[in-house]
Order: sequence, then structure tokens, then C-alpha cells
Amino acid sequence: MNNQFQDDPSSEEEIKELDEQDIELLKLYGSGPYHNKLNTIEKDVKNLVKKVNTLSGIRESDTGLVHPSQWDLIGDRTLLKRDQPLHVARCIKIINDGSEEPKYMISIKSYARFVVGLGQKVSPTDIEEGMRIGCDQSKFSIQLPLPPKIDPTVSMMSVEEKPDVTYSDVGGCKEQIEKLREVVELPLLHPERFSRLGIDPPKGVLLYGPPGTGKTLLARAVANRTSATFIRVIGSELVQKYVGEGARLVRELFQMAKSKKSCIIFLDEIDAVGGTRFDDGQGGDNEVQRTMLELVNQLDGFDSRGNVKVMMATNRPDTLDPALMRPGRVDRKIEFGLPDLEGRTAIFEIHSRRMSCEQNIRWELLARLCPNSTGADIRSVCTEAGMFAIRARRKTVTEKDFLNAVNKVIKGYKKFSATPKYMVYN
Repeated sequence: MNNQFQDDPSSEEEIKELDEQDIELLKLYGSGPYHNKLNTIEKDVKNLVKKVNTLSGIRESDTGLVHPSQWDLIGDRTLLKRDQPLHVARCIKIINDGSEEPKYMISIKSYARFVVGLGQKVSPTDIEEGMRIGCDQSKFSIQLPLPPKIDPTVSMMSVEEKPDVTYSDVGGCKEQIEKLREVVELPLLHPERFSRLGIDPPKGVLLYGPPGTGKTLLARAVANRTSATFIRVIGSELVQKYVGEGARLVRELFQMAKSKKSCIIFLDEIDAVGGTRFDDGQGGDNEVQRTMLELVNQLDGFDSRGNVKVMMATNRPDTLDPALMRPGRVDRKIEFGLPDLEGRTAIFEIHSRRMSCEQNIRWELLARLCPNSTGADIRSVCTEAGMFAIRARRKTVTEKDFLNAVNKVIKGYKKFSATPKYMVYN
């Protein structure tokens, strides 16, 4: 078959008559003059297209635009003159004076207030008090209802795809899971139980404990379990440079949460903005404290929080401000301590599910060799055991690999452990 495609065709008509199957065969077996001629033709076509684009003014950065010769600049200018830009205003009050069409009091920021009517494309049911609107520049009539102003960074905090972590993937936290489900899931699934007793369900919970004990992992399991909107915020994201920016982000965050039917806000590393207030004499932490005060106001201030649950996580609960921790804002505090023997055994079994391990590994023995270890330490032990098996070019992990990993991770890295420091709460 190779000799069949080595012959050079005598005319260009033979190339045109080739079907797709012959071209595929040429790509597989062609290595002679015939194949080289096709490659030369392809390169010539690419060079010609590149020259045409260069002469016509089309660059790689202009992707998505039509050819400049097809631009209708005159029509675009006419369209801009016909559709005048609109002022962004806010509808303050709807005035019903008995006429068929109500009047609307609008406020244009730093300009003035006007009493106006509706445009031809808007109906009275589209406009509500307090909403943002677009009005024309001549008669200031309302032409367009606008969505609420929410910063794009706040909208990006909403978790769209549910994590793949479930409650069964969190080991050594049975009591913590039960307490958290009472705060988060029970009021959403069975609100009639609380109304029957005449009490308000708890709306806030603080998860605290040393690093690596499963606080953020459990929050991911809650996001997987619940059907409510889940918003994840890291405390450092609320720390802004300019005055009032952090408070504005907190205000828009709760505004977006209140617009949902039910919502859960998870504030990770809350000690970044929720520290105890103090005056350092230089005003360095004033903006952080303003952000914390706005958070305190949104949790339990003059306005109702609505059906919004708040979860917070921190490694340093002793640094948090007492005003943030009082009941009514944070109703329940759940401590994530070091797992016991049963919990460490369960964590070993969880992390070894997807591993190719030999049978009859004594997980309880391994758990006894890892005292005062967190879930993150045990996961590191499982990963290191797999690395020992890879170095030995084996397809399964043996119990000896786990013992070597325990000696390396638990005993060898003991000086890097921060658990004793974080277990002391003043």
C-alpha cells in the first residue's frame, strides 16, 4: 500500500478527485512526493490567508469582529442618536392620586428629585418602591426597570456546583454533625416544629477548633446536602483598602442572601475581620473594625435577617469580639477537637476507600500509633503510604507502608504541629 501512494500524480485534477478516505490514507501512509506536495499546498494556503488578513487590517486581537469593509459606522451613529442613554435613578415612592396612571417620585443621585410617569415600554406592575430604574434625559420618564446593584465579587461568592463531599466523608465528628444539622437543616425542613413551640430557630453557628479537624470539610458537606443557596466567603475577602468598601460588601452580601428563598452563608476564617476592637493609636485597623460592625449589624440589627443561616469557622475563637459572639447573632458554638481512637480509625477507613490496599490491614493499630493527630495528619499518612508503594513499584499499599508513613509524618513532622498552640483558648 505504501508504493501505491508514493507515485506523484500527473495532473492537479487527480488531487481534486480524491475523496476523504484517500486523504486519510495519505495522512497515514504517505511519505513520498505526493504527501509532501499536499503539505506544501496547505502551507501556501495558510500564508495567503495571513497576508490577506494583514492587508485588510484584521489582527488576532480582533477575534469576533466582522471584516472592516462590512462595518456600518453611519448606521451605528444613527442608532446611538435614536436610543439615547438613560439616567440611573431610584424609585422612592409610588403616588396614587386616583388617576388611571400612577405617578412616581424618582431620585437621581447628586442631581434632583422628580415626579414622572411611565414610558411606553413599561407597565405599572414592573415598578416597585425602592428599585433601581432607567429614565430618559429629556422628560425623565421611566423607561427600564433595573436589577439590584450587587458587586460582581459578591455574586461570585455563591456556590453554583455542589461539592462532592457528604457527611459519610467526614470522620470523627458524629456529635458535631448532629449539632450542626439541628441548626441548619431542621429549621429549613421542619419550621413548623419551632412555630408550634413559639420559639425562633437558631440562626448562627460558630465552628472552632485546631486546624485540620474538619470545619471547612463539614461546611462542604452541608453545601452538598441542602437545597438552599450556599454562599462561601473568606474573611480576608471582606478586608478592603478604602473606607466603607468592606462594609458595602457585607451589606450587599446579606442583601443578595435575603433575596433568596433560603440561604446559608459560610464565613471562613472569621477572625480576619471579627477580632476584638482596640485602638492602636495609628488607625491601622479602623477599616477592619467598620467591616466587623456592619457584619454585627446585619447579623442582628434593626432589620430582620430573614431566612438566612450563618456559619462561621475559626482557629482562634479567643480573638473574636464579644459583640459578634453573643446569642442572637451566633446561637451555638461547636468545638471540633482532636478525634478519639474510634474517630481516627474511621478517618483511616474513609481515606483508604479509593486506595488500592491489601486486605486485613489493622486500621485500629494505625490509629493507636497516631495519638493527638487531626484528620489532615491522617490523610497525609495515607498519601505518604501511597508514595512508599509507588517508590517500590507496587500496585497495592501494604500495612508496612502505612507504618513507615506514620513514622515519617506523625513522628518526623511532630515539631511542625500547631495543635498544642491552637488547643489553648484563653
